[in-house]
Amino acid sequence: MAFSPRLAALAAVVAIPLGIAATSYAMTDSPDAPKVPTKVELTPSPSGSGSPGGAPGDAVVPGPSATDGDDDDDRGDDTGEDG
Repeated sequence: MAFSPRLAALAAVVAIPLGIAATSYAMTDSPDAPKVPTKVELTPSPSGSGSPGGAPGDAVVPGPSATDGDDDDDRGDDTGEDG
């Protein structure tokens, strides 16, 4: 069986991407493992911060108001007149 142009094209289609992938894999550096601290110390928060007597998740934050407080019609005309 002769080496036909079709077989050569098939070999190129398979071999070229595999060669690129192998070269890319060989050139990459393996990252170092993350360093884990040997000891972690938690310090208490200062007495003046946070809400007294409650967990941080218990704080209620008011939402935005329904109106923005001005009477303009958002066209840049603050006189309230049409035109």
